[in-house]
Amino acid sequence: MPYKTGITTIQLTPETREKLKAVGKKGETYETILLRLLSSHKK
Repeated sequence: MPYKTGITTIQLTPETREKLKAVGKKGETYETILLRLLSSHKK
């Protein structure tokens, strides 16, 4: 996925990071996991 505006950094606790990893599938990036979760949250 090309990034037009660059990359940013967000801070997460280790617990939150582990929860994201548990939701993710093998080989998925945190970016992909978060985008999938956000798209399922649309109203």
